[in-house]
Amino acid sequence: MVDMALLSVDEFTALAVDRPVLLDVRWSLANGSERSRYEAGHLAGAVFLDFDAEVCGPAGENGRHPLPAASDLQAALRRVGVDEDSVIVVYDGGDLMAASRTWWTLRWAGLTRVHVLDGGYPAAEAAGLATDRDEPTVATGTVTVQPGRLPVVDAGEAASIARRGGLFDVRTAARFRGDAGVIDPVAGHVPGAASLPGERVLTDAANRMRPVGELTTLFEGIDTADSAVYCGSGVTAARTALAMTLAGLATPAIYIGSWSHWISDPDRPVATGDA
Repeated sequence: MVDMALLSVDEFTALAVDRPVLLDVRWSLANGSERSRYEAGHLAGAVFLDFDAEVCGPAGENGRHPLPAASDLQAALRRVGVDEDSVIVVYDGGDLMAASRTWWTLRWAGLTRVHVLDGGYPAAEAAGLATDRDEPTVATGTVTVQPGRLPVVDAGEAASIARRGGLFDVRTAARFRGDAGVIDPVAGHVPGAASLPGERVLTDAANRMRPVGELTTLFEGIDTADSAVYCGSGVTAARTALAMTLAGLATPAIYIGSWSHWISDPDRPVATGDA
């Protein structure tokens, strides 16, 4: 069996002999979870896992995409047929955001055989993989969620890491500077954070992850043992965490609440500009 966090379409095809649990988590910032796209066509055998309602907890004081309650996540994973020893492949609409956050959340929950399909559904469809419109019937899984297997930081810890120079903001450079506050009511960044735009982990075409060598160069000098990443709500940050893992670094801590949580307390300082 291929033992990689990220699978190409060819590697996924080879993996199919192991009968992986195939999860469709298509989602967008504009539309939220996109079950309608799943119903219009999905990879044969895939089950829809609702990114907003099942992979993440309810939006609120902990941010737009907080971690789910362990019991809720366990129920969702059992619903889609995940067992203790399941091989899991996750795909999204191609930008690797929802799939990466699902990969990270499942790893955080103690599952180790989790893979992301590079290029998502568009890449698989373009390669001629079988698709379907019917949702398969799956046996209820037996998995037991064991949360806390990947590091997270809260606002205070994020601020401390920023003072040491290890906090990376992976939103666009404009949102980091404070030029674009369209999504959140307050624009800017955590004081001391460094800008590392998340789109830099992707190739310029087809939303594929950059080769390992390029990722290694991108993250040169970063010690993930004393670093953390954040974004708007902990989704894009998970894609960067996946890229760092592919580059051979330890999976970094994520400030899951990210900017949407940071600005929920008006006493927390806000920085603007490029510094």
